[in-house]
Amino acid sequence: MKAILFLLLIVVGATAAAAAATPQINCQSWRLAVETNNIRDWTVPAQCKSYVSEYMTGQQYRDDCNAVVSTAIEYAKTLNVSKEGKDLWVFNIDETTLSNVPYYARPEVGFGTTKSNMLKFESWVKEGKSPAIPSALVLYKTLLDLGIKPIFITDTKEELRKVRMTNLKKAGYYSWFKFITKGKNDSSVYSEHSGNWKTQKRAELVKAGYRLVGNLGGWDDIIIDFLMRTFKMPNPMYYF
Repeated sequence: MKAILFLLLIVVGATAAAAAATPQINCQSWRLAVETNNIRDWTVPAQCKSYVSEYMTGQQYRDDCNAVVSTAIEYAKTLNVSKEGKDLWVFNIDETTLSNVPYYARPEVGFGTTKSNMLKFESWVKEGKSPAIPSALVLYKTLLDLGIKPIFITDTKEELRKVRMTNLKKAGYYSWFKFITKGKNDSSVYSEHSGNWKTQKRAELVKAGYRLVGNLGGWDDIIIDFLMRTFKMPNPMYYF
């Protein structure tokens, strides 16, 4: 009996020691840090899997998206839109106009707690089942009513252009002025001097005489370069 109690004490002690050695994370504070880009090159901590899952599938995420879009619409309505059709609004796709939550909810993906697997993600993209993010769709339709032309600049590979365009139309984004995908030679690496490939594409549009009045996207989309105003959508599932 004493031997059994002794073994139990050892097990309990080891468990307590392991728990003490594991850093405790306030997942709400962690989300704030990644949304403000204070933490970079991250994956979702295992301790925060349930928190991220509940956030992304709950009312708070929808409310946060609505808050971003409401501000963007208020701004768009103040613009003096040109009659020449030169005013453009730049949209990203992933976690901006379309949601990949059904993919990230899969057990093997775990809401971003596992290392990103591009082949598996592209397989999901090919299914063409990403639903619209409702608030972004409202912004898109509002911009059309205001006479502002929506364009897409997306990290989607050129070979996935057709399936992505079909998915967007199915989700309610039925037209756009330009759809710019990432080419094989386009680099996502950011430089203080030249930005990234999206910066270069925006520069080409401005040189052609267009005015980039706004942008909705993630961190690599909202670099202030040729954009008059940027709006970031919430996304604590993956870093890009």
